[in-house]
Amino acid sequence: MSKSFNDIEVKALTPLQPLINYKPSHSLSIKKKNIINIMFHLLFLVFLLVNIATCELGEDGRRRGLIPAMFIFGDSLIDNGNNNNLPSFAKANYYPYGIDFDGGPTGRFSNGYTMVDEIAEQLGLPLIPAHSEASSSGEQMRFGVNYASAASGILDDTGRNFVGRIPFNQQIKNFEDTLDEITDNLGAPDVAQALAKCIFFVGMGSNDYLNNYLMPNYDTKNHYNPQQYANLLVQHYTQQLTRLYNLGGRKFVIGGVGLMGCIPSILAKSNSNVCSEEVNELILPFTNNVKSMLTNLNVNLPGSKFIYIDIKNMFQDLLTNYRQYGFSVINRGCCGIGRNRGQITCLPMQTPCPNRDQYIFWDAFHPTEAVNILFARKAFNGGTDVVYPINIHELATL
Repeated sequence: MSKSFNDIEVKALTPLQPLINYKPSHSLSIKKKNIINIMFHLLFLVFLLVNIATCELGEDGRRRGLIPAMFIFGDSLIDNGNNNNLPSFAKANYYPYGIDFDGGPTGRFSNGYTMVDEIAEQLGLPLIPAHSEASSSGEQMRFGVNYASAASGILDDTGRNFVGRIPFNQQIKNFEDTLDEITDNLGAPDVAQALAKCIFFVGMGSNDYLNNYLMPNYDTKNHYNPQQYANLLVQHYTQQLTRLYNLGGRKFVIGGVGLMGCIPSILAKSNSNVCSEEVNELILPFTNNVKSMLTNLNVNLPGSKFIYIDIKNMFQDLLTNYRQYGFSVINRGCCGIGRNRGQITCLPMQTPCPNRDQYIFWDAFHPTEAVNILFARKAFNGGTDVVYPINIHELATL
């Protein structure tokens, strides 16, 4: 039996303590460090501090970024290329992925924008680069880094069927590695000031069901009933988010899990076009636990603000009122093979549907750019029916 999420002890550091007392995981004398590496991290912090000073108005007098930077952690719903160079079956750096994205395929599991791409634009930031592409340039990292990885989960074992992926724990470690160098070279107070104004976007949990609990080659179901598994996930999730807090994060946006029983991959397993209520109900304990977890974190972590994007409610509204939103196809992918175009996901050089803006789903698992943009704008400006206790715009301006 796993612990209930209410039994988890949250160990928080005081607001300025995390980075003042933070000890890098490795200690090399500055003399032994490559001067280029030192300058890169100097530039990274300088860029963050400059962004803080100029985030209200740009040189042309127009509003610039509402925040200095955004750091992103998650799975294929928001991955933008971190799996490209991994020995992984979870990749999207080929046509027709990116067919509507300026620059073509990048590793985004979409025909165009992901949800965090649109959120970045709403915040007045440029698109946030993938960690795999940004690590060589302080200029590229100026507005944040995307650490998300397709097939990854809260649990390290999740997604092993895809071979290569970067679990949430390793994504945090990748962020920590950069922070090690910055803190070691420049001192904690400046870093703490910068990070406290940044947004940390986290979207995890889908793969812990799709590519773990629901997979026949995992024995997870034999060890946990749905509530026990939800408790296990949120036990780990709490520790991971607290770890990000202790590394300096203060403003958090947590993306909830959607209606997974309605995606083409699940629909293709039955002869009907009706959402699987069995799958949707399986996810409910996790969703409820996450909401309670965030309430607890907001109380127990001084100076923090966690907000929740209710993707489930957004999808329920969209599937019910899809015509009002301009969609016409709700039960099959735009690109894929087999029943509901969901039995095999989008293959290289496959011809997708021409009317992509009318489809809710791009492939067997992921929404189209049109849905990503719709959901991002709701999360940015919406009411408490979709994002709470405040929306992203309100969080950014705190």
